[in-house]
Amino acid sequence: MSKTIENWLSEYSASHRNPLNKRIHFVCVPAIFFSLVGLLYVLPLGFNLFQVPLTAAHTALALILIYYTRLAFSLAIGMAVFGLMCLTACNILSTVGFNLWKLSLIVFAVAWIGQFIGHHFEGKKPSFLKDLQFLLIGPAWIMSFLFRKLGITMV
Repeated sequence: MSKTIENWLSEYSASHRNPLNKRIHFVCVPAIFFSLVGLLYVLPLGFNLFQVPLTAAHTALALILIYYTRLAFSLAIGMAVFGLMCLTACNILSTVGFNLWKLSLIVFAVAWIGQFIGHHFEGKKPSFLKDLQFLLIGPAWIMSFLFRKLGITMV
């Protein structure tokens, strides 16, 4: 039997109870997600879709959205919006001359350091050490908080 989104979020929450760790995660999890999109955005696939040059980030986000759709359709919609925001930011940063690869690598490293500092205060290991799927549950956990604030049900 596969886990429901509620099972995943409950299990993830168990190692994210410390208020400082939570605040760190609210910043660092989206930063890591963005940095991964940025790192993959610099890898072109060599073809366009509707005149948009596709990158490895587009492919990765499509696969991730399939995963989220299996957990909760509304979650997939929320993550699609966030993913599109990340793609748009990557496009803008690249267009204005930022070295997206270096920026993404720095954000990735700093955000992971933050995550481990948060878990030091939590006194518990990061969830992904138990199951790598928690690397995708972290962003869903953040999105679930946003959904609750907006009164959106995860279905």
